[in-house]
Amino acid sequence: MPIVVEQGAHELTADSGTGPRIVGTDVIEIGLVNNMPDAALESTERQFLQLLQMAASALAIRVHLFTLPDVPRSPEGRRYLRQHLGIDELRHSNIDGLIVTGTEPRAGSLTEEPYWETLAGVVDWAREHTLSAIWSCLAAHAAVLQLDGIGRRALDAKRLGMFSCRQLASHALTTGLPARFSVAHSRYNELSDEALASCGYRILTRSSEAGVDMFVREGDSLFVFFQGHPEYDERTLLREFRRDIGRFLRGERDDYPAVPQGYFGEAATPVLARYRGTAQAQRNDALLASFPFAELTSSLLPFSRLPATRIYENWLGYLSARKIEHRRRQSPASRIAEPAQSVG
Repeated sequence: MPIVVEQGAHELTADSGTGPRIVGTDVIEIGLVNNMPDAALESTERQFLQLLQMAASALAIRVHLFTLPDVPRSPEGRRYLRQHLGIDELRHSNIDGLIVTGTEPRAGSLTEEPYWETLAGVVDWAREHTLSAIWSCLAAHAAVLQLDGIGRRALDAKRLGMFSCRQLASHALTTGLPARFSVAHSRYNELSDEALASCGYRILTRSSEAGVDMFVREGDSLFVFFQGHPEYDERTLLREFRRDIGRFLRGERDDYPAVPQGYFGEAATPVLARYRGTAQAQRNDALLASFPFAELTSSLLPFSRLPATRIYENWLGYLSARKIEHRRRQSPASRIAEPAQSVG
């Protein structure tokens, strides 16, 4: 069944432009708060919509696009987001599930980010007004800080690549997942296993190299956290790697970025070395045009979105079941069937 996307006053299908309106109580309403940097705004939404489309099966899904007003944007970014709904519209919405993306850190502390108060407010709102919420990367760090005061710690270098993860616990979200699967990670900070466990979080998947991957917090709303990026498509890390190289060429960073781990096959080694040598010797922004994107794409290791699809399929199934249960409890027949309360 096609996913319908609500973008301001417009309603579009995720894959074929203007589409039929979806009505009825069986529709699962999903909110997507896109905080990604300007260059990744459109691709991030495409990745999530594709993932939800693959996971939806026979479920009817309507996605509402939101944005935080306090994330610094270029004029191009603001133009792209002008059809997106604001946080006030989110607070007055009746969504079932929420997805909140991360963004690149700009300050040393999350509480010093310009959007902190607004994002913290979204965390508090989601606890009481959603059936479940997904928090991605920096948004996961922000949510656990707001909920339980758990602070992140800085990594020595950016963690970028595909990392093998294994299941640590059974959960409705991990049903049907292989014992081991690869997940993309791209971040500068991390959360410790010990801090999460001490506050009652349940770690579902973990990488021996990248650390905690997926974890949950049970409550009236099931909070799902990802330090990694299961939504990434095959070439997302390559685009990030090229973006970081561009920053090096423009003098915005001093060091040449490290190659993403577990991402390229052996055929890419001489290509990467040759381009790095040229970039370090000449260091000119014009060199970015000659970045061997196509050649490196053909050298990527095998990539599968099946594990990510299964996680989101399980999540949508959870939302559907919770919504049916909630509707049953609110039905007149259910209320009549309840025993009378003692008054004396």
